Amino acid sequence: MKLPLVNLYETDFYAWTQKQVELLRQGDLNNLDIENLIEEIDSLGKQERRELVNRLIVLIAHLLKWEYQTDYRSRSWYLTIREQRCAIRRLLKESPSLKPYLPDAIADSYEDAVILAAKETGMKLRDFPTEVSYKWEELENPDFLPGILLDSDADLLN
Repeated sequence: MKLPLVNLYETDFYAWTQKQVELLRQGDLNNLDIENLIEEIDSLGKQERRELVNRLIVLIAHLLKWEYQTDYRSRSWYLTIREQRCAIRRLLKESPSLKPYLPDAIADSYEDAVILAAKETGMKLRDFPTEVSYKWEELENPDFLPGILLDSDADLLN
């Protein structure tokens, strides 16, 4: 017994996606579950924006930790900064239409980044600036690290 596509959407999402692909390949547009397809495609776009914000949260939190806890700098922090920059660069390469959204994404991510940095360092929220002080050009720059570079940092950066 074949379930109607709407039921399949609710009971077996993967099977529903495969059926939609099959119908599209066959050019059978009349039998597509248009309403749910629209919802899912819209959701995919929002997911890309959320991923950008989430990556920026982690990047900015680690830049804050690097800048405000110089005695605790670690290779792990540095590599997380590099990893997030790579992921953001890849995301923007795959979805260049996200670039105009960058100023909002940076602003949207900052409060969460401060909370994450405070949680991971034990510092108080008020110890960090109330507004993001990093420009996009700094966030994407693989050589940018905020604050003063210490002699002890040289080993961390290799």
